[in-house]
Amino acid sequence: MTADAPAFRLTPAAAWGLVGLQFVFLMLLGFLPWGDLWQRGVATLVMGLTLVALGVVIALAAGAGLGRTLTPSPIPKADGQLVTTGVYGLVRHPIYTGLLVLGVGLVVIGASWLHLLAWVALLSVLMTKARFEERMLADQYPDYAAYAARVGRLVPGLGRIRS
Repeated sequence: MTADAPAFRLTPAAAWGLVGLQFVFLMLLGFLPWGDLWQRGVATLVMGLTLVALGVVIALAAGAGLGRTLTPSPIPKADGQLVTTGVYGLVRHPIYTGLLVLGVGLVVIGASWLHLLAWVALLSVLMTKARFEERMLADQYPDYAAYAARVGRLVPGLGRIRS
């Protein structure tokens, strides 16, 4: 952001609407009827459950890394701090990464077009949240631009913001 640009603000209602959508798509991934896009067997179930567990571990590690700064809303806490270490040294939004990995595991288990569509919708919501959140983080923390230039958004090295 430039010094002349007005600070970007997302309304609390819109922020919580995005959080709600995120949970709707996660719930759909867990409860949609299974399909037959690919054969499901023990190997598929193990792979899917492994991805679900990995996603949970990533998201929990990221939440723990934020400590008191953690909020489900994309609106950063006014008294928060910019965390750039731990999993945040690898990606800027590791909780979202964890949720997407968890979602891929549910897609593998579910094997349906509806699961794939719900995962793409979840990806869209999380990318929207990330973009709004990044604008506000850049307004709140002078070091955010340098951090975003060197650390990927959801995958290490991918989605860096060039100054």
